[in-house]
Amino acid sequence: MKYLSVCSGIEAASVAWHPLKWTPLAFSEIETFPRKVLAHHYPDVPCHGDFTMLRHDAFIKDADVLVGGTPCQAFSIAGLRQSLADDRGNLSLEFVRLANAIDDVRPAGNGCIIVWENVVGVLSVKDNAFGCFLAALVGNDAPLVPTGGKWTNAGMVIGPQRSAAWRVLDAQYFGVAQRRRRVFVVASARDGFDPAEVLFEREGVRRDIAPRRGKGEASPSSSARCFDRQRSDEYGEADVASTISARDYKSASDLVSVGFYANQGSHGNGNNQELSVTLKAGQKNASAVASAMTVRRLTPRECERLQGFPDDYTAIPGFVDGPRYKALGNSMAVPVMNWIGKRIDRRI
Repeated sequence: MKYLSVCSGIEAASVAWHPLKWTPLAFSEIETFPRKVLAHHYPDVPCHGDFTMLRHDAFIKDADVLVGGTPCQAFSIAGLRQSLADDRGNLSLEFVRLANAIDDVRPAGNGCIIVWENVVGVLSVKDNAFGCFLAALVGNDAPLVPTGGKWTNAGMVIGPQRSAAWRVLDAQYFGVAQRRRRVFVVASARDGFDPAEVLFEREGVRRDIAPRRGKGEASPSSSARCFDRQRSDEYGEADVASTISARDYKSASDLVSVGFYANQGSHGNGNNQELSVTLKAGQKNASAVASAMTVRRLTPRECERLQGFPDDYTAIPGFVDGPRYKALGNSMAVPVMNWIGKRIDRRI
C-alpha cells in the first residue's frame, strides 16, 4: 500500500503505518518545523507545500490511501469557530477535491481509501460543516443534514460516489495516558471495501480497548501524579493527561508532580520517573502535593509519549522546545492511526 499524506505535520500516520510495511508516496506540509522533522526522518520522501496544488500531478494515481487532518482551528471550540468561512476550514473541501482527482486517474473500482481526522467541534459548528464535508465526500449535491439536527459520534452514509463512515475515538483507550477525542472518517469507492468495517465491529457492539488502569487507580510503581487544567486558573488531579494542545508551548495544559519529596534527603533528589510513572494519578489531596512535591509542566518527550511517538522524535537540532509542543499538539495520536491502519490492511 502506498499513501499520500497531506497536512502531514510530523507524520503520525507514517509512524503508525510503518509496521504495516506501507510506503509513503509523498507528504505535504507548509510549516517550517514539521518540514524539518520530516526531512530528518524521511529524507527520501518528497515533501510538497500547499496540497491544493497536487491535483494535477501525475504521481497521485499511485496513492492507494489519502490521509490527512486538515486544520482544526476553524472548527475548534477553543478557537473562533469560523468553520467554512475560514480558509483553513475550507481546506476540508479541498481535501475532497484531491481525493476526487486521485480517483479520476485510478482504475474503476480501485479508488483510494480516504482517512480524515479532525476535532470533535466539527460536528457542532452552526454552518453544518460536517454535513457539507460528508456530502462532498460521498457525491451528494446538497449538504447532508443530521437526523434530529445534531451529528452523532458515529455513523455511516452511502452516496453515488463513495461510502463513508465516521466515529469519535479517544486516544486514552488505545494505550496512551491522554484524553484526546477526535473524529475519524474513512471513505472509499473501492469495490468490496466497506468503511464501516474499519471503524465498527461486525456485531455493531462498541469494543473500545479498556484503559490500562481503573479510574483513580495508580500504577503500583507510581510515586508521582498528573494534574490537568480544569478551568482557566485552576488545576485538578486526573487519571490521564488532558488533550495536548498546539498552544502548550505558551502555557502547558498539564502539570505533573514528580517524586521530589521534601523529606527525601538533603539534596532533594527523588526518583527519575519515566512517563508511565509520572502521569499516573495518586493521592487525592492536591494541597498536600504542593507542599510535598515539585510540580512542573510536561516535557516535550512526555508529550511525544502521550501521542505515541518514539522518545525525542521531534528533537531536531537547531530548534528550541516551543515548536515541538506546537507540532505535537497539532498531531494525530499514533496508536489510533495504527488501529485504523491495521483494520484497513485486513480488508484489502
